[in-house]
Amino acid sequence: MFREINGLPGHILVVHAVVVLVPLLAVLAVAYGVLPRWRSRLGWAVAALAVLAPIFAFVATESGEAFQEVLEKRGYPAQALEKIHEHSEYGENLLWFTVGLAVAALALLVLTSNHPRVPRLPRWAVPALIVVVAVLAVLALVYAYLTGDSGAQAVWGTTL
Repeated sequence: MFREINGLPGHILVVHAVVVLVPLLAVLAVAYGVLPRWRSRLGWAVAALAVLAPIFAFVATESGEAFQEVLEKRGYPAQALEKIHEHSEYGENLLWFTVGLAVAALALLVLTSNHPRVPRLPRWAVPALIVVVAVLAVLALVYAYLTGDSGAQAVWGTTL
């Protein structure tokens, strides 16, 4: 299912969405938390990104695994496959940090919504959640970089 899109390796196409959406989610979720005056303007974008970024990260992970299987079947050199495995490990971590960030961002949206059905929480709950969002955002950004760099090195490192 995730192997090809229109005859091209699906992974190569999907990763571009991840490279854009995950950093946007990270930056806007932190901005939403630390800039209360901007929450009404940023809320819709954070909500949309919190849904889209994990979906694309999941599709990128699954398509990457399918692509890796194809490369293994074609007899790619062991050294190249080691680099691809490292890239895959970074990608798995990126997926989980993106999911965590998305859940925390959505929770922050709910807790700051002032909706009557949202229970009253202790005063420290929202600032603590903002810290969680910031930490997960940094981790997602770091792993987005590591994943992208290791993938680029696996593909282009020996050709330049």
